[in-house]
Amino acid sequence: MGFPLEMVCEVIQEHGEENEDKLLEELLTYSVLKSAPKSPVKVEPNPCSSDCAVSSWDDLSDSDDTSSDYEETTKSVSVSDGKLLSLVKMGYKEEESLIAIERLGPKSSLEELVDFISAAQVVKAEDVLLPSEDQPRYVDNAKLKKLRYYEYEVLGRKKPRVCEKKILNNEDDENDYDEVLHLPNPMIGFGVPTKSIFITHRKLPKEAIGPPYFYYENVALAPKGVWQTMSRFLYDVEPEFVDSKYFCAAARKRGYIHNLPIENRFPLLPLPPRTIKESFPLTRKWWPSWDSRTQLNCLRTSICSVKITDTIRKNMEDYDGEPPQHVQKEILYQCRTFNLVWVGRNKVAPLEPDEVETLLGFPRNHTRGGGISRTDRYKSLGNSFQVDTVAYHLSVLKKIYPKGINLLSLFSGIGGAEVALHRLGIPLKTVVSVEKSEVNRNVVRSWWEQTNQKGNLIDMNDVKDVGVECLEQMMNSYGGIDLIIGGSPCNNLAGSNRVSRNGLEGKESSLFFDYFRILDLVKNIMTNN
Repeated sequence: MGFPLEMVCEVIQEHGEENEDKLLEELLTYSVLKSAPKSPVKVEPNPCSSDCAVSSWDDLSDSDDTSSDYEETTKSVSVSDGKLLSLVKMGYKEEESLIAIERLGPKSSLEELVDFISAAQVVKAEDVLLPSEDQPRYVDNAKLKKLRYYEYEVLGRKKPRVCEKKILNNEDDENDYDEVLHLPNPMIGFGVPTKSIFITHRKLPKEAIGPPYFYYENVALAPKGVWQTMSRFLYDVEPEFVDSKYFCAAARKRGYIHNLPIENRFPLLPLPPRTIKESFPLTRKWWPSWDSRTQLNCLRTSICSVKITDTIRKNMEDYDGEPPQHVQKEILYQCRTFNLVWVGRNKVAPLEPDEVETLLGFPRNHTRGGGISRTDRYKSLGNSFQVDTVAYHLSVLKKIYPKGINLLSLFSGIGGAEVALHRLGIPLKTVVSVEKSEVNRNVVRSWWEQTNQKGNLIDMNDVKDVGVECLEQMMNSYGGIDLIIGGSPCNNLAGSNRVSRNGLEGKESSLFFDYFRILDLVKNIMTNN
């Protein structure tokens, strides 16, 4: 692959040669650091960063000493740390990534580093909007409102820093501001059942007011420009960002663009457990004291190999009592990466498909049977909705459609929306499910039959077949469409994918444009009829 022999030997000596992905990451990091320029590399910042940590938002500045700080910081960062490379690949400037690592320390997580950088970008974004002292000043209400939205609802500040400042009406500055999108911390959207903070009112653009109602999910930490593009296409509706860790024992950062009402939401009951040990009580007996995890990371579409779990077992058995800290650290790294749980003395194992189903809010064995392989089960579950989260957002529809709902489900996988509506007690009059995966279509069909649904289920495998004539025929036969729901498969958008993370240009994520096309057709048909 072209790496220098000395570098390869050094990395293998430090990390061993069993985890090829880890070795490649370290080699790439070595290459980046050894070739780092003395002056900052100009890389456009990623507007779609992770949670924004308000507490440290003043820690980065635009001082003129950036270059000298950069050189000092470079020396203080361990070359074995792959976090710098990950941050640069996510679109952050190399110098601000290095400063974040220096300020938070080499043991800080990637999420904490992203929080730190994005917090500083909030300040920079606001400063862009402020005129110099010698320029005329007056209040632009639209911009002030946008800043207050970020102050109160996204950043969660008690008092807006800019409410008394005058904002210059400059189109270029507004574009600069719009280029920066920050995710909230805590990531609770307009509120979650387990937090006391709720936002009950928002003003939607006129074009977005339903019905039909629409609801689109995407991974929160998407490549640069993805959320801006989707929001622009979906009538400039601001996304609502929610982490499923407030609904279950697994973190799952997602964004939702929708025009649903947000007042009078209610959760599915009983509330599911939100810690690992509550979800899997049999693991308590075997859980080591130095494994401080209380929740799992995002549930992926694949699992780790037997080789990794066996290596962990052997490493644990090499020591009487607790292993040394460096061994603990490596084991925890693997456990966090692959969501491993302790199932016996010195034994870890990945989650079983039925355990993943439970965490995601699906009925047990939802994806089991019917010739579906274990691999397909993991893949389908990894790309599905978290039912409790979605149900909380959709709960407002129960009063609006007490007699039932007509649902158009576009490439939403194994029926997360249908399960959520069913568990909310909203009758499914007609469901048109457009899903290219035969495996997923079979799962939805099986669930439909097992739950004795009384309505109509129409499944289609090609979204290209959904045009004006098709929609008009459906709506003439079954009535208007009340809700259009969809979501992008994670593959082209997730940060863990380093091969085909090409945003909305990806083969799967480009389906978003079909979602908008169909939504717009439905709105036009309903308006004209």
